[in-house]
Amino acid sequence: MPRAGLDQQIVLQAAAEIVDQHGWETLTLALLAQKLGIRTPSLYNHVNGLPGLRHKLTIHGLRLLKEALTTAAIGRSGDTAIRAMSEAYLAFARRHPGLYEATQRAQDWQDPEIRQTAAAVIDPVIRVLHAYGLEGDAAIHTVRGFRSLLHGFASIEQQGGFGMALDLDDSFRMLVDIFISGIHSLLHQPRQRP
Repeated sequence: MPRAGLDQQIVLQAAAEIVDQHGWETLTLALLAQKLGIRTPSLYNHVNGLPGLRHKLTIHGLRLLKEALTTAAIGRSGDTAIRAMSEAYLAFARRHPGLYEATQRAQDWQDPEIRQTAAAVIDPVIRVLHAYGLEGDAAIHTVRGFRSLLHGFASIEQQGGFGMALDLDDSFRMLVDIFISGIHSLLHQPRQRP
């Protein structure tokens, strides 16, 4: 019988706190049960073991990232929206390093729920790119570049890879501005004919 007041959302929140404080690999059912003040078998009322918990945590992280990007883009377009979404992405990775890692390490990309939720994360980016006139393959290539830029910076920062005494936020803004310049440059190139 589930403990009164304990539901899946509370379990996920506690698990998210563990991975954000101690890392994705540290998460165990025993540690989570200890944090919640319950016995480990009680968790099976809410999740299907550690794989089930990791799956739900991945979905949770992807949804939070989508929400952050969507909120950042509201009322903005073009360059301003790209900058706002970039800042929101990096802020999410900094605030939730464990959940961020979960969004990048999905266990099974063939899982329909993970695929659908991950696809929803790029929806706000695609919508912003449409304002530039980027659609179809060009939009997908641009999204891949955008994601690579953001993930690369966030990952290097999380691993302590930026050792020089320069302001990281200044470096990040400059990188995003270079990416935006690249979009504008792409738009002014003559289209190649097949």
